[in-house]
Amino acid sequence: MTKLQVAIDLLTTEAALELAEKVAPYVDIIELGTPLIKAEGLKVITAMKAAHPNKLVFADLKTADTGALEAEMAFNAGADLVTVMGAVDDATIIGAIEAAKKAGKKVVVDTIGVKNRVQRAKEVTAFGVEFVELHAGLDEQALPGYNVQKLISEGREAQVPFSIAGGVNINTIKDVVAAGAAVAVAGGAIYGAENPAAAAKALKEAIMA
Repeated sequence: MTKLQVAIDLLTTEAALELAEKVAPYVDIIELGTPLIKAEGLKVITAMKAAHPNKLVFADLKTADTGALEAEMAFNAGADLVTVMGAVDDATIIGAIEAAKKAGKKVVVDTIGVKNRVQRAKEVTAFGVEFVELHAGLDEQALPGYNVQKLISEGREAQVPFSIAGGVNINTIKDVVAAGAAVAVAGGAIYGAENPAAAAKALKEAIMA
């Protein structure tokens, strides 16, 4: 069953906790976005895990160096999952995975900026990552002609555990699930909705249908 992940790209701990409280009944993973962690520091991870101990808390650090150190920092703060960039040196990813093994936690590789996402997804999966996030960032999504279907087709081709992030909404969620995604990541489709709880509920129901 595909898990639903909410990506919280708000900028204060208070706003993040308020949103999480509304959508928690319908999501499996609560992601703290990179701008949020940069604005608030590791304490937002600790606060979210304390508020939702039964949810997986995903720290989107987008680590590009010192993989073991940054992963350890996130795990010590309460994160269950942490991201490392797929475009970086293998040693950074492997270091983070080693830290995750010690902590009993998991690493996700983010493919923003990776030219051949399918090939890289296969490579990093062999290192022992939990899943690969096939990800088009907000800047890429804003470009003319962007379509989430490209990520979906790459997921089918890669044949590894993957998530889709970048245009997942009520109109595309069925395609994400049908492609076999381990996780569907919804950001703006939830936090940008007039009623975030209703939006999250609708996405969850679409996954379960």
